[in-house]
Amino acid sequence: MSNLKKTVFAILLCGLVVMAAFSYFVYSTIFVPNTFFQNNEAHIYISRSASFNDVVVEISPLLIDVETFTTVANKKGYSSNVKSGHYIIKKGMNNNEIINSIRTGNIPVKVKFNNQERIEDLAGTLAKQLDADSLSFLNAMLNENFLKENNFTKETALCNFIPNTYQLYWDITPKNFNKKMLEESNRFWNKNRLEKVKNIKLSKKQIISLAAIVQKETVKIDERPRVAGVYMNRINKGMLLQADPTVIYSKKLSENNFNQQIKRVLYKDLVIDSPYNTYKYPGIPPGPITMPDISSIDAVLNFENHNFYFFVADVSNFGYHKFAKNLSQHVRNKNEYTQWISKQKIFR
Repeated sequence: MSNLKKTVFAILLCGLVVMAAFSYFVYSTIFVPNTFFQNNEAHIYISRSASFNDVVVEISPLLIDVETFTTVANKKGYSSNVKSGHYIIKKGMNNNEIINSIRTGNIPVKVKFNNQERIEDLAGTLAKQLDADSLSFLNAMLNENFLKENNFTKETALCNFIPNTYQLYWDITPKNFNKKMLEESNRFWNKNRLEKVKNIKLSKKQIISLAAIVQKETVKIDERPRVAGVYMNRINKGMLLQADPTVIYSKKLSENNFNQQIKRVLYKDLVIDSPYNTYKYPGIPPGPITMPDISSIDAVLNFENHNFYFFVADVSNFGYHKFAKNLSQHVRNKNEYTQWISKQKIFR
């Protein structure tokens, strides 16, 4: 073999080696599975404020080879264009598939909230389920322009949120969350419910505020329409609502302590000077004392027509109440309850 042929052969051989090495590099970098977990899938959450380094830190425990992932991310331009959201990486995915997944596969999460006493509590609950912090949610929910445009006040801001489980993007902004909840609220107040609102002659916010009292009064869903009927009777008679839950709320509010547990309302509590205290001020409170669930709202909209004006806990059927049409009957029922609660040594 001539020297020329040997040279050409050597060059071709080197070229093939280089091409083979390059092909192996491309294949091993891009197309070889790069997941390190045993489950069928893994979830990753990328914050709106995340940098590519943050993504690497978040995803590293899920990968066999972080370096090849970084290489592919750079080649595909992802490292300079990080996408926030909730993503799923499936077992056996290669780097190319992983990058495509966390670039375009933002998947909604289930967000659930109920029984929030204050808008601040709701903000905290949301921060545990979504990307934004509680202060950001609170500022959005109490935004003066939003409240004014939608006829809310700080006291009625909670009325914008109907307790439920929602499918939302994990990285939704607090502002967009607020708008989304307004849409859901408007959807909740359908034609049928609005017709009942009109017949009751209370505003939607008043109905929610009354529903909050009903919910605090009884945990029994089947009893809520009857309790709602008591309060509707009192309203129609021009009586004070005299709802113990409003006194408890007034005490917590005046003392700025919503962590305290109050099992018994004392006579001295009835004179707390708060617009939420329905023993002292007539009508429905200026806003809800908790976030009522749908069953409580519908209980008010479909309140039971009866002649009861009073009720007290039934010690012979725990969770339910004894109802009375007049004060003398109510006093007998109440004495039975107070005697029982004293025996239990519940003083606060």
